[in-house]
Amino acid sequence: MCIMQQDAILPAVAKGGTGIGSAVTGSPSSQHKEEPEMIIRASPLVTVLSCIALALPVAASSQNVDPWIAVGRTLGTENVSSAPYHRYNLPRSDLTLTIAGVDASAIGLGAWVGFSGEPNDATMMGDLVVTSAELGPVLEELARQRIAVTAIHNHFAGETPQIVYMHFHGQGVATDLASRVERAVALTGTPRPAPAPRPQPVQIDTALVFRVLGQSGSASGPVARLSFQLVDGAVTMDGRVVNPALGYGSPIVIQQVNANRAVATGDFAVRGRAVTPLLRALAEGGTVATAVHSHLIDSDPDITYIHFWGDGPLNDVLRGLRSALDAGR
Repeated sequence: MCIMQQDAILPAVAKGGTGIGSAVTGSPSSQHKEEPEMIIRASPLVTVLSCIALALPVAASSQNVDPWIAVGRTLGTENVSSAPYHRYNLPRSDLTLTIAGVDASAIGLGAWVGFSGEPNDATMMGDLVVTSAELGPVLEELARQRIAVTAIHNHFAGETPQIVYMHFHGQGVATDLASRVERAVALTGTPRPAPAPRPQPVQIDTALVFRVLGQSGSASGPVARLSFQLVDGAVTMDGRVVNPALGYGSPIVIQQVNANRAVATGDFAVRGRAVTPLLRALAEGGTVATAVHSHLIDSDPDITYIHFWGDGPLNDVLRGLRSALDAGR
């Protein structure tokens, strides 16, 4: 670090009163004696220029940081996806979520911030998980930061504690957007830096899950995750094409509770014509629709999001979800 000293000194030797800044005093005989070393005080301007010169390599180095890494540093979490979609998970690991007697923390507290586009012209969307006490302050801060809120709603029914999910949207420079939304996240109990997920041996029959649902996914411990796209064609919002993973994916998360019980949650993003058939399929398959609403404002076409809760033997839960997927396509 460069520290400015107003009294930086430079040595100079003045002989016979001819040195820079010298003053000749005393008798003529004293002028022939060797005069003491004099000091010349450096101008503060010289010191400032020296500091700038020393700082230039540091500034150049910071400009070389990948902007998506910089976004993660601001949010206190890592980018878990790759271009053209960048996702930063902010799990509410400070909370314990209970639904129907099941610890559903691993499948129900997944806040996140996502980006698409270029670093200097990005679209940001995401989903904050907030408690009722956090809701007001977070809304006020998002308004101050000029970040649009596109939905506030529940995802579950009968959960403890009661959780609210807040969807948001912004456009601009990715690092600036991250700094602004971070101010709202900081008003919640979300732990940062976000704890890295610990690898766990798989404790759910992934072969069965992926075969019945017709698509592969990922798994860790007792939880399997899959994501589907049920809306064909492009979706636009504010004149921009929305990245499917950012705006209208259909995630399904399944947790094996014990040998005879599994639970499932997620949401189906579909066009209006598929809403009624999908709700009917969920009901017939024993899966409860817990919310029907929108996450986007003025999108073209309109997209409806149907959240659900499945609970029962794994085979039964999977068959109900497969029927809903088929109805939503």
